[in-house]
Amino acid sequence: MKNKHIGILLGGLSAEREVSIASGEAVYQALTAAGYRCTKIYVDRDIDRVLRQTPIDVAFIALHGTYGEDGCVQGLLEIMGIPYTGSSVMASALAMDKLKAKELFRLYNVPTPPYYCVGRDDAERISEIHGSFGFPAFVKPRRAGSSVGAGRAKDIQELEQLVEQAGRFDDSVLVERFVQGREIAVGVLDGRALGAIEIVPAAGFYDYKSKYQKGQSEYHLPARLSPTRYKGVLNIAERAVRCLDATGATRVDILATEGENEYVLEVNTLPGMTPTSLLPKIAGAAGYDFTALCEAILQRATLGASVGNSDRAATANTESATDAKSARATC
Repeated sequence: MKNKHIGILLGGLSAEREVSIASGEAVYQALTAAGYRCTKIYVDRDIDRVLRQTPIDVAFIALHGTYGEDGCVQGLLEIMGIPYTGSSVMASALAMDKLKAKELFRLYNVPTPPYYCVGRDDAERISEIHGSFGFPAFVKPRRAGSSVGAGRAKDIQELEQLVEQAGRFDDSVLVERFVQGREIAVGVLDGRALGAIEIVPAAGFYDYKSKYQKGQSEYHLPARLSPTRYKGVLNIAERAVRCLDATGATRVDILATEGENEYVLEVNTLPGMTPTSLLPKIAGAAGYDFTALCEAILQRATLGASVGNSDRAATANTESATDAKSARATC
């Protein structure tokens, strides 16, 4: 890969733009220091023109949220014949859509909290829709990440407010049964779990501030679970990734209750790569320092569903397989 021109895609159009820039900058610094030829490409609505003016061999996607994590950019890269990191168009779209992901979880017997979905215009009759669903309830935009627009409602008044708030980020809002449990994140690479970290946020739940401001959360790595249960959590994470057909480096968010039950909340196909992000912490405990993690992600770049139809994709994949063996030996 070191004779390839790597484009680091960062920024984007979503509410997570700042997080994406932080992720992209960190990846750029790590890969450049390791001898890779990289160019930062700030994603906006003219990204197609920018990519034509800045020819690259491989795209390292460091985007988060709408238009970056949901298959849109992945589709553009496929049309342009540029191999990219992360999951395919379909897997990216499914994982980003919390409703469709949960439907697949249920289909494949991956435990997930009970839920229902409403439009942002349903706020006036939310009491009727909610019915006997119960409280507390957790509200989040259907297609957003980094806990943007999310919150916990303890009564119908808070529920109405949170549905309206989440509706500012998406036309559709997911209401989920609140499950009291430990917040666990599992890092997965190529379908194999690297480990699990437990998060204890000062705010009560892992919100935007807890994720990206230092000192707002306490971490336990590995997660404080019995060996048997720890192994079970890793297995559930791998199943969740598999049922969405996600590839590359992913992060699975799980709740582990005191009653020995685990619930998958979501699969993140483009996990954060900032200094406070969870995937780098988990990978570090598994033997990958930050640079090695970036290289492992880069080496797995493909052309998604169209792999094999492009000379560039075939070349990238061949080198990826060779370099991946070397990386695993080193780590």
